[in-house]
Amino acid sequence: DALMSFPTLLLALALIAMLGGSVWNVIAVITIVDTPRMVRIVRSAVLSVREQQYVDAARGIGAPVQRILFMHIAPNTMAPVIVQATYFFAAAILTEASLSFLGLGIPPEDPSWGNILALGRKYLQQAFWIAFFPGLILTINVLAMNLVGDGLRDALDPKLSRSS
Repeated sequence: DALMSFPTLLLALALIAMLGGSVWNVIAVITIVDTPRMVRIVRSAVLSVREQQYVDAARGIGAPVQRILFMHIAPNTMAPVIVQATYFFAAAILTEASLSFLGLGIPPEDPSWGNILALGRKYLQQAFWIAFFPGLILTINVLAMNLVGDGLRDALDPKLSRSS
């Protein structure tokens, strides 16, 4: 909880400033920053599913803990985890672009949305499209990931399924 009290980008900025900018360091920092949030989602999903009647019934007939975990709890917690993973992926794209735009992320010689936007910033007055179109594609990419997450939530959540 203490790690999640810091804004993601500020924590990522502090960590990348300590580690230095490279592709692997950016991957490590984004993983470190986003992992506690994902763990919390998995934990809440597991706590919710383990209270269901079918889990109690499996315990009642003497099913081994591994069977209950892998046959009942894990499959029923995957839907929210998969949906949240798409949102975290979109947030990771924005975090990487922000770090690279600020010059702390991926080195300038490597292609990155943030590096492209940072280079285009110099030419906004003369040729706005150098920064505009990469920014637009980045926005569309993140929006698409969020829409995929919404679609997966609708498809995987049995409470939202429409009765015919």
